[in-house]
Amino acid sequence: MFLHGNPDSAEVFAKVMDSLGECRCLAPDLPGFGRTSTRADYLYTLDHMADFVPDLLSALGVREPVHLVVHDAGGFFGLATVAKHPQLIRRLIVLNTCFFSDYRYHFWARVCRTPLLGELGMAALHPALYRWEMRRGSAAIPESYVQQSYRRITPRMKQQVLRMYRALPPECFSGWEDRLLAATAKIPTLVLWGDRDPYIPQRYAERFGGRVCHYQAGHWLQIEQPSAVADQLRAFLRETP
Repeated sequence: MFLHGNPDSAEVFAKVMDSLGECRCLAPDLPGFGRTSTRADYLYTLDHMADFVPDLLSALGVREPVHLVVHDAGGFFGLATVAKHPQLIRRLIVLNTCFFSDYRYHFWARVCRTPLLGELGMAALHPALYRWEMRRGSAAIPESYVQQSYRRITPRMKQQVLRMYRALPPECFSGWEDRLLAATAKIPTLVLWGDRDPYIPQRYAERFGGRVCHYQAGHWLQIEQPSAVADQLRAFLRETP
């Protein structure tokens, strides 16, 4: 199961999934993103977000533990699931995300967390600014993906992004991070990290436990180097526990 981040949708993993043809891949749009029609009062608390994956697996009739891949804000949902429901996760793969109370949100996340300023920032999000920011995050990101992802950003999604960031101050991860590390001490974990990420410092890559692979890439490693990500996933899933 692949959990995307902000401002993406499930399509951010499309090329990786295409390279994993022998696997059953599940890639939902997270609540408030992409093609979802999330209620305006959705609770963006870690305890509630941790139930998103279990509820989805139950609705799909999936009874066995899954391999979970998380990126960016997908880590809020996915890593909370690992902490709360570790029995549902067979293996964990982490791409450029954070789940630690000492992390200081990057500039745009702090803008989103600030009342009025966040609304003004969303109103100013036009295609040229969006393209500049995406390429600051990953210099090699294709123009086709920039345009595709921008088309998914609706006024409703902008509102939900503001609500999510405002509901998750850094201190809310206190305690949860300890539960996560207790789980990853037992769950095979692989971290694939783009070291040129301007949003999350490289030092956080080493803190999830498990094996870490570094790449000369930006925040969207799965877009910049989808074949490399797919190869790492394929090899990792074939390893004997």
